[in-house]
Amino acid sequence: MGFLKKLAPPDNWKLPVILILAFFTGIALFAFHISNASSYLADKPATCVNCHIMAPQYATWYHSSHREKTNCNDCHVPHNNIFAKYFFKVKDGLRHATIFTLRKEPQVIFIREDGKQVVHRNCIRCHSELLTDSKLLARGNELHTLRMDRNCGECHRETPHGRVNSLSSVPWARVPLPGTVVPGWLNNMLKKDE
Repeated sequence: MGFLKKLAPPDNWKLPVILILAFFTGIALFAFHISNASSYLADKPATCVNCHIMAPQYATWYHSSHREKTNCNDCHVPHNNIFAKYFFKVKDGLRHATIFTLRKEPQVIFIREDGKQVVHRNCIRCHSELLTDSKLLARGNELHTLRMDRNCGECHRETPHGRVNSLSSVPWARVPLPGTVVPGWLNNMLKKDE
């Protein structure tokens, strides 16, 4: 209890400290709301297009056979345990948010090395029967056995996104764009001023 008394501000500072804490809490909650941060806790593919630069990746995935069985996180997030999954999502999400906030996103995006490793492990996790079933492999067994030390993406680089090399690669693709981040009351107030 003595430790908490040392942390408490003097009586004449209590109101300003409470107001400052309330201000920063409000800013944090507003940032959480405006960034649609809660959507990143789920596995909906439409979340990936919260950032407009991901529209080609979403569109090419949507028109691939992977759409029937997977979502973005099935391939791009670790599945060995729940902590690894959310740690990776937070780490990658904060990096993406920082790049997008600073307007440093590139015209063409490429997966980073740690992301490649996650995708490779998930390819093997989902398609392990293709690498071990002798009936399915027939002549291809030697080919995959010899190359198991390589990343799946080296040979299957167009799976499932096809050739996505710029924002203009799928110019007429329809993607679920995120809704407005402007609160309704503010939007109504702005319309009255016009």
